[in-house]
Amino acid sequence: MTDNRQKIIIHDTTLRDGEQTAGVAFTLEERLKIARMLDLAGVAELEIGIPAMGPQEREEIRALVDLNLRARLVVWCRMHEHDLAAAQGLGVQTLNLSIPVSDQQIDRKIKRDRSWVLARIGLMTAQARDLGFEVCIGGEDSSRAHPDFLVQVVAAAERAGARRFRFADTLGVLDPFTTKAIFERLRSGCGLELEMHAHNDLGLATANTLAAILGGATHVNTTVNGLGERTGNAPLEEVVMSLHQLYHCRTGINPQSLAAVSLAVAEASCRPIPVNKPIVGSGIFTHESGIHVSGLLRDPANYQSIDPLELGRNHELVLGKHSGTAAVCWGYRQIGVDINQAQAQTVLPHLRQHAALTKRQPTTEELLCFLTEDAPKCCPSH
Repeated sequence: MTDNRQKIIIHDTTLRDGEQTAGVAFTLEERLKIARMLDLAGVAELEIGIPAMGPQEREEIRALVDLNLRARLVVWCRMHEHDLAAAQGLGVQTLNLSIPVSDQQIDRKIKRDRSWVLARIGLMTAQARDLGFEVCIGGEDSSRAHPDFLVQVVAAAERAGARRFRFADTLGVLDPFTTKAIFERLRSGCGLELEMHAHNDLGLATANTLAAILGGATHVNTTVNGLGERTGNAPLEEVVMSLHQLYHCRTGINPQSLAAVSLAVAEASCRPIPVNKPIVGSGIFTHESGIHVSGLLRDPANYQSIDPLELGRNHELVLGKHSGTAAVCWGYRQIGVDINQAQAQTVLPHLRQHAALTKRQPTTEELLCFLTEDAPKCCPSH
């Protein structure tokens, strides 16, 4: 990234691709709540649905439009006249018009050829613009398209008056190095906005999203908690914090909003947040290891890359099998008891036995018991 002042536009598709997670379906109230929270968090663009799905979907899109959010609202359409007709009258000004661009899907999915795809892009973009829409051309399966043909696709989109091209790594087959090179080539040959849509099949969605930005992408797709088809999309929380932490890049999103949005989507999707989920997991600032706790007590910067306060969080120290004497002394101070190093050494074997047997922190009563002659009896037996 040549200019750290560049603002990357986050285009969140939780309400479209996120809801395409198998088994996930949001109620209207949940969709409205999620949209409001994303908007308040500072997300600049929201993809909010698929008009061609039917009357109920269109009514819900209208309800989202009626929220009068600050975010740009976008709907997803196939490159069909029927889909264009379905998108009219909803109050949305921007369409993502999607079309396969890999030879695999052109031949085996839509039974066409490359020439038809290029002609279709010109025809449908013109029709959408005549209807008053701004157009993003979505290149389905872009990552498996022939590189030279992909350049032709982007050129056709630009000639037709589209404002953006969405590069979709539909099957999540890219690595960051290839992604960066592809975007550098696309960026050098066009003036369009370029958007990355990454899937996480190999666990590389966030990395590929960052690589696309380094290669010249101006917009990136995300979903809250990484929802989406199969293994999901690039998680909003990971992309935002990576941009902030690694590149000091502006996104306009308040990091302290991420936890609440994540929880709301987890509840609506019935997909619990893993304890160790980056950025939003409940345990990401929790420390037990004696070496780490000792270092944190001396100076948080010893084991802190992200300041928990930036996310509205705090470090949490817990006592367990891997605790050291510094942590034990700290733990006793929390309950109003000062102990010395010798006492801490005496407590450690009881603490470790307790942790192995109970899988939890000791209570105040158990900690006090560890200091007595009855300490061996303080740990539950098998």
